[in-house]
Amino acid sequence: MTHNTLVLGSKSPRRQALIGELGFPVEIRIDEIDEIYPSDLAPEKVPEYLAKLKAQPLLPTLKANEILVTSDTIVLLDGNVVGKPKDRNESIGMLESLSGRSHTVITGVHLASTDKQAHFSTVTEVFFSNLSKEDILHYVDEHQPFDKAGSYGIQEWLGYIGVSKIEGCYYNVMGLPLHDLYRALKSF
Repeated sequence: MTHNTLVLGSKSPRRQALIGELGFPVEIRIDEIDEIYPSDLAPEKVPEYLAKLKAQPLLPTLKANEILVTSDTIVLLDGNVVGKPKDRNESIGMLESLSGRSHTVITGVHLASTDKQAHFSTVTEVFFSNLSKEDILHYVDEHQPFDKAGSYGIQEWLGYIGVSKIEGCYYNVMGLPLHDLYRALKSF
């Protein structure tokens, strides 16, 4: 692994910062795709499907010493995928639906080199305390979480005051399960 360069296929500043903490050389390479998945795909399979989809246009760009890492994170509430909010009102509605309840965060990760591919998912359960309307409005207006699945970042203000407990990997909720990724890269 020490002679390889990681290629992160993500424009997410959170993922870029997280992967940099693993201590490997990292290059960012992005090719936009439409994040569309089959309607009959089981919700827990969506993150791996999208992570693999994100890898496809980048595979031809890989050199022999590079390992591509792509990922996708979803929030599941009552078995339904909660995506990124389209606007302020949808963001408020998402946070109201998460308030006082638990939900599941799943990140699918796809690894690829010039000669092999692998993938895995990491699951974390997140518990929210009851959020006041005032707190939700403050968070949405101040942090504009429109680029985040479930409309929140655990590492932001709402995570500080709203998340009462998690079961699983904290970094998974941020979008990249570092513990599992490190292990996967070492065995890749």
